[in-house]
Amino acid sequence: QVQLVESGGGLGQPGGSLRLSCAASGSILSIGDMGWYRQVPGKQRELVAAISSDGTTQYADAVKSRFTISRDNAKNTVILQMNSLKPEDTAVYYCNADVTTYRDIDDVFHFNTSQYWGQGTQVTVSA
Repeated sequence: QVQLVESGGGLGQPGGSLRLSCAASGSILSIGDMGWYRQVPGKQRELVAAISSDGTTQYADAVKSRFTISRDNAKNTVILQMNSLKPEDTAVYYCNADVTTYRDIDDVFHFNTSQYWGQGTQVTVSA
């Protein structure tokens, strides 16, 4: 199985910065796209930023030029650097990854690709 463990959430001030980290662990062969989503009560979860395995990035319009997504493929980690925070950035942030896993059954390797989610980390932006 695969676990995505997030860290770095908490309270940030308007105009300030926070850094979110997400580490994947388990029987991982490779990781494709990785991303961060956020959700506020009563609204759908929305994409904040995503990064492909070759480093191509995309951002929601609301966070462009303020947030930066990066990844460390050797450590199976994705980072979200959030600068110039606004109160409207307050949400639960979720890490997401497309992971290919492997299993050795009687000396035969079996592979499976699935999408995984972290447990979520609260980000609150308030003075």
